[in-house]
Amino acid sequence: MEATDFAPRDADRAVCDVVVVGGGLAGLASACALADAGYRVQLLERRPYVGGRASSYEHPGTGEIVDNCQHLLLGSCTNLIDLYRRLGVENRIQWFDRFTFLEPGGRRSDLYPGALPAPLHNTFSFLAARAFTLSDKLAIARAMMALLQGVPEDTAEDFAHWLERHGQTRASVERFWKPLMHSALNDDLDRLSVRYAGMVIRSSFMSSPIAGRMGFPTIPLSELYHHAVAYIRARGGEVLLRVSAEGFSFHPESHRWTVMGQGIRIDAGAVILALPFEATQKLLPMLPALASGAQNKLPDQLAHFEHSPITGIHLWFDRKITELPHAVLLDTTIQWMFNKSLLQPQTRANAAGDYLELVVSASKTLVPMQRQEILDLALRELAEFFPAARQANLLKATVVKEVRATFCVTPGLDAHRPGPITAWPGIFLAGDWTATGWPATMEGAVRSGYLAAEAYTRNQNHEQKFLQADLPVQGFMRIFG
Repeated sequence: MEATDFAPRDADRAVCDVVVVGGGLAGLASACALADAGYRVQLLERRPYVGGRASSYEHPGTGEIVDNCQHLLLGSCTNLIDLYRRLGVENRIQWFDRFTFLEPGGRRSDLYPGALPAPLHNTFSFLAARAFTLSDKLAIARAMMALLQGVPEDTAEDFAHWLERHGQTRASVERFWKPLMHSALNDDLDRLSVRYAGMVIRSSFMSSPIAGRMGFPTIPLSELYHHAVAYIRARGGEVLLRVSAEGFSFHPESHRWTVMGQGIRIDAGAVILALPFEATQKLLPMLPALASGAQNKLPDQLAHFEHSPITGIHLWFDRKITELPHAVLLDTTIQWMFNKSLLQPQTRANAAGDYLELVVSASKTLVPMQRQEILDLALRELAEFFPAARQANLLKATVVKEVRATFCVTPGLDAHRPGPITAWPGIFLAGDWTATGWPATMEGAVRSGYLAAEAYTRNQNHEQKFLQADLPVQGFMRIFG
């Protein structure tokens, strides 16, 4: 590779060990880990805030702070929890061990751990759940037994076909598997890798009671992740907001990179590209040509990725609608209800009414719909579960469509997910779409950031470990691994 003619002047040049491009969770994890290990880090983020797709902003139509979508984590998310500990925000997560299913009319079924050891810890509440018939429960148990043998391989088979092979009833698919997979993997069952569907079920419902706990941030997402900015700066690094990477040049004689952006030039020993897959695709032409004979599989790998949308419907009422903090809503278009008045109480301290967020995952049918159509649908369906919504006045509302919310974990995708090392010397990749072993989650993003940071330290012949071990399985699950 040759250096480009776009050489920086010394007076304009900042010098660091690593430039991290992208201030989402992958970039923040890389930057925080490396800064903590003593490396000089510069992080570039094109937006005025960090967090990427896990962020919040003041909505211009309502004047309210809204998260771009409701994000939650599980107790099995060991690396995300490690990042929270680093940043000192672990106490900003509210944990729940009760998973509520609501039927139209308001009948409620709760799944929660009891006295039996894993994987039987949810047995008593599952047997008592009225949302499922005895036939449904036997079918679900049969599929769970199949997953005891381990996480299936990522083959061409999709999860819908796998469920059919394992004798699932129509109601078990519609009321159990579909809600869980929509929320966890954000796609339809006939488009999901069996490997990742099996992984979600084993980690959420089978490995241990702790692993299946659900955690919700109690403050807006951008406020939560802004702690990373102070963390990096306190360790000698820098975070540059409203700055995009616009050019790269490599200097073979020094094996260093120059990263150019709006009015900045940074001399760095390495670059971590911590961007969504589509942003990485757009950035590749900015990188210099590879040396003759070098192979670059990345463009072909990126061509196999696609998006799945999520729609969030935010509703502010003049009165209380429900005392439930969250619930899965069955047999309707809207799939989840999150009571933000309870989940983020500080932001609603002086409000008398409820602020609810309704979520529709894999919301392809909603993307072309107009705002009022979606609101009318959501309000009509919400009243089927919570009659108080019929008498309440809607004070304000907004619809947030995240068309590029997640990448799709389609069957066979693992063969195309790249690792952190690229064909360019000193260029590393991070992002939840890379080869993390996890689907499109905050945990996957943090894992990718730690893996990229580890790859950089190996390149420096000073290998360090940042990736956290998986949560140990408990009970009888120790027999099955």
